[in-house]
Amino acid sequence: MRKTLAVTLAVILVLGGVLLGGQATPASADGHTILSFNTMVGVPPTFTGTQNPIRGINGGGLPWMLTSASGSLKDSGKLKVEVEGLVLAAGSNAGSNPIANFRATVSCLTTGGVVDNENTGLFPATTGSALSGGGDADIEATLSLPQPCIAPTIFVTSPGGAWFAATGR
Repeated sequence: MRKTLAVTLAVILVLGGVLLGGQATPASADGHTILSFNTMVGVPPTFTGTQNPIRGINGGGLPWMLTSASGSLKDSGKLKVEVEGLVLAAGSNAGSNPIANFRATVSCLTTGGVVDNENTGLFPATTGSALSGGGDADIEATLSLPQPCIAPTIFVTSPGGAWFAATGR
């Protein structure tokens, strides 16, 4: 009887340790991924300026394009965005990035149907021609998101908040 009780307690302790250990892993500490992406779209001509804002966010004054983008958003608010070759697609500086800093904006819909736009601080971006490495930036921040963040949209923006590239659900 004592042997059975000892074995039962040992099994409970081992299972409990596994379950509790699983909750403390680094992956779960950052939260669950609610959006992962490998592409963004630059501002097309019809979305420049105030013509067609998305969730209250105006497009950049000129069209933008990019070579590549990737990133993720966790329900904890942890955001990672990497863009390469985010440059003007039109105008006298076409093919280059004249902006030294980008921001990111995460736009969520709340359970009440309200748009909640949360902005990162400034992150350095390389200037110059995309052929010379211009328009590259790595953005990492943790934002305070509504819970849940419904239909998240991620924007890379100017320091003033006009979007240059976007992706979302």
